[in-house]
Amino acid sequence: MAGCAHHHHHGDIDTGSEKSLIRAIIANMVLTLAQLIGGFLSGSLALIADALHNFSDAAALWIALIALKIGKKPADEAKSFGYKRAETIGALINLTTLVILGLFLVYEAIKRFYAPEPIVGWAVIGVAGIALIVDIYTAFLTYRHSKTSMNMKAAFIHNLTDALASVGVIISGTLILLYGWVWTDTVITLVIAAYILWHGLDQMRDVIHLLMEGSPAHLDRKDVIGEMEKIQGVENVHHVHIWQVDENKIALEAHVVLQDISQMDSIKIALKRLLHDTYGISHSTLEFENKPCGDAPDIC
Repeated sequence: MAGCAHHHHHGDIDTGSEKSLIRAIIANMVLTLAQLIGGFLSGSLALIADALHNFSDAAALWIALIALKIGKKPADEAKSFGYKRAETIGALINLTTLVILGLFLVYEAIKRFYAPEPIVGWAVIGVAGIALIVDIYTAFLTYRHSKTSMNMKAAFIHNLTDALASVGVIISGTLILLYGWVWTDTVITLVIAAYILWHGLDQMRDVIHLLMEGSPAHLDRKDVIGEMEKIQGVENVHHVHIWQVDENKIALEAHVVLQDISQMDSIKIALKRLLHDTYGISHSTLEFENKPCGDAPDIC
């Protein structure tokens, strides 16, 4: 029964994430359409450029939504562990585009330092204010779910950085129009770019670690082996591999040398209970031996 409850819990989270992403996509698409119409009617290239920027945000949210939907597919013969890692791949795509955006902002900031571009007027700052409201709304939609999902975290960071970019436009644009401080555009852009690169690269490290089947950061392999060897009847544990199948599922495989092979069934139950209850390892594959396989290294 506990397993069923756990399954529904993750189902509720996925459903909530999906609804939040759909709302965020709609908000960004409405803003994009409004900016495009306004840009074409007024002839403002700045408005059209910002519309394309918001369209890229919507694209990032679409990627997150598609990855979420694929990740909900059940395991089959082709993908025996299921499709949950699709969300990890979605996160990697969005984080990669985020890092590219950060590098592009660094390039733009340096270029504008040597050749400042004029601010069109207060209308652009007003549009940035409207965009900021939408960005804060979409960031709010994705924030709660970003705590439990790399995919949603990447979508959230996209929206957060867009909000920061809008704040940057408002602050630097106001200072340039009032005081002529053109250097503020470069400084604020570099600060935002640094923030984007810091978050993007930090999250990318975790995503790549999972895709490389790295051990969960909170688990100490030696500690796990030590506790397994404390089980009565276990002589030695070796050839241990611990990895994350996805963000919520940890797997382990190990060779276990027993003092008495006839006690295998009871020891197996004790080991699996230890791994599940103490370390949250829900998928464990144990190979039992009555002597270390060091005597036959080719088999190991």
